[in-house]
Order: sequence, then structure tokens, then C-alpha cells
Amino acid sequence: MTIATTAPSGNVGRHVVRDLVRAGVRPRVLAHRPGSLNPALRDHVDLRVVDLADEAAVEESVRGVEALFVTVPAVMSDDPLADYARFGASIAAAVSRSGVARVVLQSSVGAELRHGAGEIDGLARVEELLDGTGAAVLHLRCGFFFTNLLPQIDQLRAGEVPVVLPTDQPMAWLAPVDIARVATPWLLRADWSGRHVRAVHGPEDLSWDEALTIVGRATGHPVRARRVTDEEMRAMLAGAGMSAKQVDAMLGMSTGLRDGFVPEQARDVTTTTPTTLAAWSYAVLRPLLAADGGRPR
Repeated sequence: MTIATTAPSGNVGRHVVRDLVRAGVRPRVLAHRPGSLNPALRDHVDLRVVDLADEAAVEESVRGVEALFVTVPAVMSDDPLADYARFGASIAAAVSRSGVARVVLQSSVGAELRHGAGEIDGLARVEELLDGTGAAVLHLRCGFFFTNLLPQIDQLRAGEVPVVLPTDQPMAWLAPVDIARVATPWLLRADWSGRHVRAVHGPEDLSWDEALTIVGRATGHPVRARRVTDEEMRAMLAGAGMSAKQVDAMLGMSTGLRDGFVPEQARDVTTTTPTTLAAWSYAVLRPLLAADGGRPR
């Protein structure tokens, strides 16, 4: 069986690659920046250097592939939703023309809304494009990544994280490694067809208040959530250098899921994954905060 994955160095893709290698598979990895691939894996993968926006190159790279794991690459331009549509169209066309049988997409909770959820709308469009390929498709609707706290390390050091959600509103939090643990078995299986949706909700729903209390206990560095207005957050993001469309895409992921949103799939044994925020924070955030002495800057 030939299995391919995009974004082999990403938060999820790198775990998918390792899981496939451990399973005895030599995965085909489609990398835009091959230098970011873990050197220890080089002899265990079939590396293809490809820009996922290059439809012909993607088609050539996935020819002969039976199962494909898709992560849309980090959006870098001033128009994130246009980028999702461009990458999605390229990948979908390549899947159709090359005859890939099964596709697993790393999507997001909120993609079921289709519109009004900022950058998540881009993933909703990718879902729609893949649904039209004729391939069997699994959409993994993932919750909020623990790793989203890493760009906020300065706020964690300062002891306060600004958020636009009500600080007591629960949502699904999860470790990226657990997405790979769900995706990999589906990639290895050849006995499924049609369209499937599977939520990946992590071990428990947490509000920002609860999550940051857990982070504080695990790291020994107390931190709290501070609710700000949409306008204040918009100004912060613009001040960080984001374009207006980038700000809309980023802010919309919170505002679009804020008022009465309920995920399409409930939390149950099929959508709950094991890695806790406490364990992740102790292993990942604690050393980062300790490296700076745990002091506000």
C-alpha cells in the first residue's frame, strides 16, 4: 500500500509520518520545505518536493497513491480564504486525476457551518472540494490545538492571555499527536468508502479559565484569561502586522463559534482522545517558561 502525506513537518503531519514508519510503511511525503523534515526520517520516506498550489506537480506526486493525508499548509498571504481555495482546488484536482482512493483531511470543528467562522471557512471549502473528487473522504473535525498556546508564550510569561470568547465558555482542546493517532489507522485501512466525518475533541472540554488554571499548575507559572472586546483584539492583531483579511480570518475562528455554536458531533468514546493539557503543558510549556526563569518580561 502506498500512503502519502502533506505537511510532513507540521504539528500533526510529523506524527503521521512517524506512525506510518512504525507500522512498516514507507510513506511518500510531499514537502514544500524539505529541510524541515526530521533528518532521522529521511531514509524511511519517499520525499517529493512539491508546492501544493502546483496542480500538475501534486498530481504527479500522488500518482499511484492509495491513501492521502491532507493538511492545508500554513497560510502566508494577505488573503487566507483565497489561499485555502487555491490549495484545495489543486489537491482536489490532483486526487481526481490520479485516482487516489481514500483521503483523510485535517479539518476543524466549525467547518460544518460552511460560512461565518473566519479561517475555518477555508477548511470548509476544502471539504467541499474533496467531496467532489470521487475518492472516499474522512474529514477530521479537530478542536483547539494545545500548540496554539506556543505563539502566546510571551502572554503566558506575563501571566495573562487576552481572549474574545467568554472565559467560562467550554470548547474542545486537544494535542496534535492525538489527531495522528486517529488519522493513521484510517490511512492504513482499505475497507472503507464514501464520506465520513469524525470529530477529534481531546480528553475534555475546557473553558479558557479552566485551561489556563491547568497550565499554571503544570508549569508552576500562574496565568489567567482576560476577556477583551472584538475591537481590542482586532487592534492587537493588526498591530502585530496582520492584514485586514488576515485579522478577519483569525478573529472569525473565535467569534463564529461563540454564540450558541454546538459541534456537529457530540463528545463520546469515538471523538475523545487521551492526551491531557496538564501532561502536554508539563512536557512542552514548562521548559519554555523555565528557560526564561518563568518571569514576566
